[in-house]
Amino acid sequence: MATPQLELIDLLRALDPEAPLAERHLWLMRLLDWVRGDTDNPDVAVARVRMLLDAADVRPDWLKLWRAWWDEFLAGIDATPLLADLGFAPRGSFGGELAHRLRRKLIPATPDSTDLSELFGLLLPGEFDARWLRALDERTLTRLRVTLFYADPGEPRPDRPDYALRTLLDALAYAISQISAVGQSADVRLRMSEQARDKRAFLGLPTAFETLRQAVLAHGRQSAPALVALGQLREQLDACRAAAATVYTHLQEHGISVHIEFQLRQLRQRIIRVKALLLCLETDAPALATAQLLSHLVRVNRDSLSLRALLRSSTELLAARVTERNAETGEHYITRTPGDYLRMLGAAAGGGALLAFTTWIKLAIGALGLSAFWGGWWAGANYALSFVLIMLLGWTVATKQPAMTAPAMAAKLKDMSAPDAVENFVDEVVYLLRSQLVAIAGNVGLVMPVAFVLAIGLARLGWGQQAMDPIHAQMILVQHHLLGPTVLFAAATGGLLFLSSLIAGWTENAFVLHRLDSVIAYHPRITRWLGAERAGRWSRYWSQHISSWAGNISLGLLLGLVPPIVSFFGIPMEVRHVTLVSGQIGVAVHELGTGVLGQPLLWWALGGIAITGLTNLVSSFTLAFRLALAAQNVHGVDRWRVYAALGRRLLRRPHAFLLPVRVRPAGAMAAAAHAADDATDGAADRPG
Repeated sequence: MATPQLELIDLLRALDPEAPLAERHLWLMRLLDWVRGDTDNPDVAVARVRMLLDAADVRPDWLKLWRAWWDEFLAGIDATPLLADLGFAPRGSFGGELAHRLRRKLIPATPDSTDLSELFGLLLPGEFDARWLRALDERTLTRLRVTLFYADPGEPRPDRPDYALRTLLDALAYAISQISAVGQSADVRLRMSEQARDKRAFLGLPTAFETLRQAVLAHGRQSAPALVALGQLREQLDACRAAAATVYTHLQEHGISVHIEFQLRQLRQRIIRVKALLLCLETDAPALATAQLLSHLVRVNRDSLSLRALLRSSTELLAARVTERNAETGEHYITRTPGDYLRMLGAAAGGGALLAFTTWIKLAIGALGLSAFWGGWWAGANYALSFVLIMLLGWTVATKQPAMTAPAMAAKLKDMSAPDAVENFVDEVVYLLRSQLVAIAGNVGLVMPVAFVLAIGLARLGWGQQAMDPIHAQMILVQHHLLGPTVLFAAATGGLLFLSSLIAGWTENAFVLHRLDSVIAYHPRITRWLGAERAGRWSRYWSQHISSWAGNISLGLLLGLVPPIVSFFGIPMEVRHVTLVSGQIGVAVHELGTGVLGQPLLWWALGGIAITGLTNLVSSFTLAFRLALAAQNVHGVDRWRVYAALGRRLLRRPHAFLLPVRVRPAGAMAAAAHAADDATDGAADRPG
């Protein structure tokens, strides 16, 4: 096995300045592979860099070849895109960047390229490269500059202008032009505050850079005029960033656009890149600054390939907007007083009664023998119509609530440092759980008897046999057996409940973003058709209820259409919605008669109802809760502390999780209030 020294000698002998472009780049890739070695220790890589310098010092003939090779390398590549544009979207849009990253994943880069940003990923592809570049000490970097990159530190070659300075200024000019263009685009400018527009920070940015460039070329990078101009350019960049930040206020009030959010992220990152390039321009240790910049670019290049990072970073604000709306809606589903509790029970009972009719219509659709898609379509339309009617009547469906209430719960976790914060959060959990349980009780408690009574009426009319027979009834009990696939199907159904809540939030955001309320209220054709007064009422109605309509309709269609679509790909899936399942079992009990009460199969199916309801709630709540935590930037929560508090509450007051009683004794609540007051007084006494 060859030693590192022998491998290095072979590499040095293979250097050929007259080789074709691709061969020269492949040689450099092999040299960097040798520097990395087969370890994960950056100190070993740094030691190999020193070994290369030692070998070069004793080989003047090789140094002559190397410098000829380096001249060819600099003449054949363009470093400006690497410094100014690596990691940024080619067309400044979310869709364009997504397509660009997909293309880079599917089509590898070639070493036969003059674009250093494309070649960079082949030369320094991984996180380890960032680590060993950052580990290079100033002495080693100075040796690199003197031995391999000509002359003494800070002295350019007489036959070539300062290539590094020229490239640095070109990169700065390119990056600043991009910042100015984005800041003056209509999408961004129209959403800035009036004060930010009046300052015209983006308009003056190129002028500030040109002043710096002229000062550097005329007097040098360390001269007083250059340093003054550099300080002014930094102030201009800070003003641009402050102006861009005002756009977020507009987005929060008037709806989120992923495209605009993506542009703003690119803008902030370009400003950060420009400041890093300015550091290389003004520093007394340019070699060290360059190594740190290259280390940063390695990580940027790696992150620029990640589809997950792009989707996460570009949709955080939209997710926050969606969950913020759901948090506002979810508050209405949490009961805190006995009156709220009884109203929830009544609303859930009304929803259960109506869903008994939905169950029979679903059975009738199944009896028609339609194809899988059209059967799913009409079943989804049936569900959607039922959910909309329940909404219009002021009733409720229990399993829709968790995806709405989860963001409201996540909002409570934003400040867990406050006195008694954990106990207050546990109070909210108790309120939430008993609200969900009473809603399920109301739904299930009425859907089964109403479905049973409807079965009696339809049987007397002679219409029930077409939709239900004993074999079908027996099959329903088997399908909903507690030990069958009920849990998996119920969890998948919970995912659909969560997805419908996202659709509801996204729809409302789009409604606000495109100002459809204003369109309805003021567009001439609409006002001519509806009249000005009615158009105003419609505008206000849809502003308040668009998310409810979108959530109910989307949930119905998802429940109907997703199972046949998924089954088309050979993946078994059925809807397991606790209220609809209960209705079907009520119909099956009527069809099988009183003798079924003695069959264990019925009781296993009733157990399936319980596990279905629990799984629906847990899966949809968990998905929504995790999204809300990420969207609202809630981190560092001591989960075990929360779990312990929940356990203590369950042991001490288990009935509070079921019945509308006070969640904590009055004394405990008063003590909590006093503790909060003391903390507030203490904060007021502290300076600042």
